[in-house]
Amino acid sequence: MANLRIMIVEDDRLFAAILGELLGDMGHEVCATEATEAGAVASAARLRPDLILVDGQLGEGDCVAAIARTRAVPHVFISGGALTAEALAPGAVILRKPFTDLMLEQAIARALAPPIQQTSQQRGA
Repeated sequence: MANLRIMIVEDDRLFAAILGELLGDMGHEVCATEATEAGAVASAARLRPDLILVDGQLGEGDCVAAIARTRAVPHVFISGGALTAEALAPGAVILRKPFTDLMLEQAIARALAPPIQQTSQQRGA
């Protein structure tokens, strides 16, 4: 996997620091760490990250709204709770805590994968 510029949106400073260190060890650059929806939107517009890792239960603001208000940036929701793809958006990538390095790599790969195009046969035509 190519080295990525990743923005972390996480209101737990300790977890954000650990996640940033883990991403650095994987060869990625953390271009910003934000704790709020407003900060995430502003940083995403200014820094244009390749990927955003988002706290699924952001304390201040709405993680889904933060993503919706940014340009189309691949993203992974990180959650220790009962967050579901149905509650977020179709095809949302969710990484559940606790997770391993390999699980993080796989979630990043899923978020960066091109969307699956349905053929006319799959749609029932």
